[in-house]
Amino acid sequence: MLRHLADKLPISRWQRDLSDSTVLRNVGVALGHSLLGYLACRQGLAKLAVDPERVAADLDASWEVLAEAIQTVMRRYGLPDPYEQLKALTRGKQGITRESLRSFIEGLAIPADAKARLAALTPTTYIGDAAELARRI
Repeated sequence: MLRHLADKLPISRWQRDLSDSTVLRNVGVALGHSLLGYLACRQGLAKLAVDPERVAADLDASWEVLAEAIQTVMRRYGLPDPYEQLKALTRGKQGITRESLRSFIEGLAIPADAKARLAALTPTTYIGDAAELARRI
């Protein structure tokens, strides 16, 4: 309904027809429907509950989450084709495991302290730039 108003009103004004007054009477209806939708969404979200054990299990099974951090470090030290190297690590396999990721990190030509920082990361502890991005908003 709001889309219709956005499409109709400018054209009505440009053409100087009188149908815009009829359309303007429906602005309240469109806003009322929007309000009801927002309230229903908020009510539905309030019913959601987090299962910490399930979240932890999902994260522990998702070591590919660390690919972003590894690619960033690889780019920082000028290694060629970071994305392609990680893709080769996972191609034809079920997924990345802790062991396969650690052996991949050990084989990188980067300083030892960078390897240690990458090896210390887990899917549970890695948040990337989320905290900084949240502060910007």
